[in-house]
Amino acid sequence: MARQRSSKVAGSQPRARLLSRKTLGALLVAIRPRQWTKNLLLFAGVMFSLNLGSAPLVMRACLAFAVFCLLSSSVYLVNDVIDAEQDRQHPLKRMRPVASGTLSPVFALFIAGLLAVGGVVGALGLGGRFAGIALGYYVLMVVYSLWLKRVAPLDVLIIAIGFVLRAAAGAVVVNVAISQWLVVCTTFLALFVALCKRRHELTALGSVAAEHRRALISYSPVLLDQFIILAATSAVMSYTLYTLSPRTLAEFGTPNLVYSVPLVVFGIFRYLYLVHHENGGGNPEVLLFADVPLLAAIITWAFMVAAIIYWL
Repeated sequence: MARQRSSKVAGSQPRARLLSRKTLGALLVAIRPRQWTKNLLLFAGVMFSLNLGSAPLVMRACLAFAVFCLLSSSVYLVNDVIDAEQDRQHPLKRMRPVASGTLSPVFALFIAGLLAVGGVVGALGLGGRFAGIALGYYVLMVVYSLWLKRVAPLDVLIIAIGFVLRAAAGAVVVNVAISQWLVVCTTFLALFVALCKRRHELTALGSVAAEHRRALISYSPVLLDQFIILAATSAVMSYTLYTLSPRTLAEFGTPNLVYSVPLVVFGIFRYLYLVHHENGGGNPEVLLFADVPLLAAIITWAFMVAAIIYWL
């Protein structure tokens, strides 16, 4: 009897370790590290303020990036618990850990709470103004998950505001003025990406789209295409006007930033091509790394802008 009991205990240990690894793997998927690329916008402040050579300011921007990664991952977990039933109606989202049952909703909310506390504590360490923006971002995104995403077109506007708050936080953490042009360009570009995502969801889900996301019942492909054209045009025009602005010319001491406009135009054209001809747009963070021409355009733009404002 004793020998049988000991063998059962020994046999349960590998199973427990396996279960733990499975849970940790599911948690890693649920916090969506791929979507942390959205938080790279926090580096815009230190880059465009000509402070990339300042190690302390770059470090503060890195810490701000980490704070927003913690907060955004917390929001993703909360959102997955709230949307578990609707996600099961989606061909891809039904594989998310909470929707598929591989991650307990209670455990997901527990980890979300830990991430939120860690993010708020880290934000407070970077200053009151930054902490205010970070906390405002977190509250707004939780309210979005609970209610605002059901209201069209407020759902896409809130997403754009989330990106604007990231840009503002990146400026505040390095103690530089928030550029009005940065706010305008970020708003229209974020609207463009969010609208393309809604279009993908609407066309991919068809008649059951409203069962997955209530706001989709208020959209149609034609309406979304009109919104997308407006957002894309506004993004290109606002960025072009920014490069030609007297304030920009005075700040950087060069008119050459306008030569980066064609790369922005190509990036938007390429994204539209992928949305309409490759059925892309559902996961922008995946599309960014999966499409080589689009990724190459973004990297080239970043290096080109850095070279122009720092060395040319």
